[in-house]
Amino acid sequence: MIDVFDNIEEKLQHLEGRLSDPDLVGNQQEFQKVVREHAHLVRLHSLHTDLQQVQRDIANNRVILQDDDEDQELKDLARADIEELEDKERAIDREIKLVLLPKDPNDDRNIFLEIRAGTGGDEAALFVADLFRMYSRFAESMGWRVEIMSSSPLGIGGFKEIIAMISGDQVYSKLKYESGVHRVQRVPETETQGRIHTSAVTVAILPEADEVELNIDPNELKFDVYRSSGPGGQSVNTTDSAVRVTHLPTGLVVTCQDEKSQHKNKAKALVVLRARLLDRMQQEHHDRISQDRKSQVGSGDRSERIRTYNFPQGRMTDHRINLTLYKLDAILNGKLEDVIFPLIAHDQAERLKAIQ
Repeated sequence: MIDVFDNIEEKLQHLEGRLSDPDLVGNQQEFQKVVREHAHLVRLHSLHTDLQQVQRDIANNRVILQDDDEDQELKDLARADIEELEDKERAIDREIKLVLLPKDPNDDRNIFLEIRAGTGGDEAALFVADLFRMYSRFAESMGWRVEIMSSSPLGIGGFKEIIAMISGDQVYSKLKYESGVHRVQRVPETETQGRIHTSAVTVAILPEADEVELNIDPNELKFDVYRSSGPGGQSVNTTDSAVRVTHLPTGLVVTCQDEKSQHKNKAKALVVLRARLLDRMQQEHHDRISQDRKSQVGSGDRSERIRTYNFPQGRMTDHRINLTLYKLDAILNGKLEDVIFPLIAHDQAERLKAIQ
């Protein structure tokens, strides 16, 4: 670990020089990369400075303990200080290790949120709308932007599926653990005998792909246009504005009909397709190293039942880390901090174990 701190001040000065370069400011993508690297080194430098000070204080107190001329009261104070300082030393050391953990390259990306109704018919479709509202409100609280890319609304107020782009700071790092099967247990409004029904929806979190990462051959794309339709099949547009794009080598299909302009729908569909292709590449990579990821909550297995929302008891349970919270109303209103941060902490703890 010591090697990490060699010449750290020199590296910081170099990055500060780059940040003041007008040419860099003109390249926003590279500028943001340097900003993040600079912030990372500033954090490490601050923690290392704190650690060195704590270690000096421990050493000074140990000198007092070894000095036969010092009185007992001062030695007792030194002994108590050492215990407190050693706790602080361990905490700083752990924080340094967390900062040095290999970073998920997708953490800084925007994401595509895809929610689809599974088993449960109308109840599942209604829960798709509930989850979309939950994530939208959480995004609003984080200062993120939500843009619906595609949706298949049903007349009952739910969705067969909905796809949205969420953009902002560190979106993927917070929401990447949401992929999987979300199960809901509640009494439908149409249920006359008060029986609880169980339904399920699937959530997929896809990192946005940069154009430079995926060079899609236009000859491998097939475009179809058709008229948009709303709930119950009613026409919502009198022109062929809806777009379906098929990636012929993989068979991936993306449709978009939310915009009235065919060009806008086509652009949105291509952005979603690019994200799905990147996700497929990453999933294939994850499958190859799946044994190493068994203990991690971010396994990316979307067939896994990750969470249950029990309405009669007001309970939410995340099955991966055995987290149970009796605040379902608050969670569904976007108060996801008590769900997301324990997942992040668990993942970090597992990764720390792997390197110790």
